[in-house]
Amino acid sequence: MARRLQPNLGEIGDAARALRAGKLVAFPTETVYGLGGDATSDRAVAAIFAAKGRPSFNPLIVHVANISSAAQFAELSAKAQVAARAFWPGPLTLVLPRRRDCRISLLATAGLDSVAIRVPAHTIAQTLLMMAGLPLAAPSANPSGRLSPTIADHVLADLDDKVEFVIDGGPCEVGVESTVLSILEDRPRILRPGAVTAEALAEALKEPVPIEMGAEDAAAPRSPGRLLSHYAPSLPVRLNAAASEPGEALLGFGPAAPKDALNLSPTADLQEAAANLFAMLRRLDNRHYRTIAVMPIPETGLGTAINDRLRRAAAPR
Repeated sequence: MARRLQPNLGEIGDAARALRAGKLVAFPTETVYGLGGDATSDRAVAAIFAAKGRPSFNPLIVHVANISSAAQFAELSAKAQVAARAFWPGPLTLVLPRRRDCRISLLATAGLDSVAIRVPAHTIAQTLLMMAGLPLAAPSANPSGRLSPTIADHVLADLDDKVEFVIDGGPCEVGVESTVLSILEDRPRILRPGAVTAEALAEALKEPVPIEMGAEDAAAPRSPGRLLSHYAPSLPVRLNAAASEPGEALLGFGPAAPKDALNLSPTADLQEAAANLFAMLRRLDNRHYRTIAVMPIPETGLGTAINDRLRRAAAPR
């Protein structure tokens, strides 16, 4: 059974020692809770895949404390440095070429010659990284393909017997996973939309940044979160619903939603909706319903990331 830790230096220090000993620790970030392990240890990374039931061909995001730490493991081009300076620490993952002397486990990068790296903004995540002195492979702390956790109780419900500690940092502020930006080629591309929007990236990089929608080859994805079915509750999901049908739960959005619906944001605030998305889907994912119906979300700004998660949740399994 996992021990719930409080976010003080003494207990974060316990978690850091556990990570250095090869154990797994769940911790909060500004996006979702991550399942952390030593990214340089094949054994620790294998334990992450086993705990999640995650296919080993699906690469993991490596969390580091700062840009200089990232440069130890990946080649940062001029464009990568611009993106990093603009959005790190924060909810942006960069897919970059591995350095030839990169110590990150090849299992964490699924044998690819690239590595996905992020510098989280959450104070607890930053403290843990500094105290552990390790790069941390940290996918979302949930069974593979299921809803991501945004509070410590979600982690304990899903992975209680598979982790050493869960650091309880309260609800995650952003609520959806990081934007994944590939800078492997001359033209940057978004492989997974998130809180850092295409518009914000285009402004920082001074060029259009396209979003690659759809799914990866299931046998060799280049990025986390690219499989067709992902972020899924146990119930089927029906999108763009005007109202619920008999036996359905309704996840609403905006002031037009029925008053008895669970509403992502009564004021149609996309940031509030993103923060509530996974927690509300979990609340509706129970045996009293046959389907979760979801009202339309605008395909603008953060709505692009919300709709990406919902389409994958609704995809055939």
